[in-house]
Order: sequence, then C-alpha cells, then structure tokens
Amino acid sequence: MRQKVQVAVAGDVAEAEEMEAILRAAGIEAELEAGQDEGLSVFVEESDLTAAQEALEALTEPDDLIAEP
Repeated sequence: MRQKVQVAVAGDVAEAEEMEAILRAAGIEAELEAGQDEGLSVFVEESDLTAAQEALEALTEPDDLIAEP
C-alpha cells in the first residue's frame, strides 16, 4: 500500500478543487479530505510530494506572473 502525505491545506472547497486540478494537470493524483477546522487537506502519494509542492508553488503565485503597470 502506498503512503499518502499532506501537500497543502485549502481554506475552502473551491481552493481545494483548484489545487487538485493543478496537480492532476501535472500528472499527480490527489485526494481531498476534510480538515480538522474548516479547511480541506490535499494529499498525494509520498513519492509525488516534491513534484506536487513544485507544481503548486509554480501555479499559485499569480502576483509573480502579472507585471505591474
């Protein structure tokens, strides 16, 4: 059985689904689980952890992609 590890915590369902879509686009299977508070945890295979972190970091920094006028 493969080990799942938490890669991120989303504040709401929309954010969690966005993270899941980013990971799937990168070829990484992700699972969502309700967190202890109101957030949702995003889990990936342990072997995919580094790639998942890199994918999320690369695609969740819109301020770095938008040039200031």
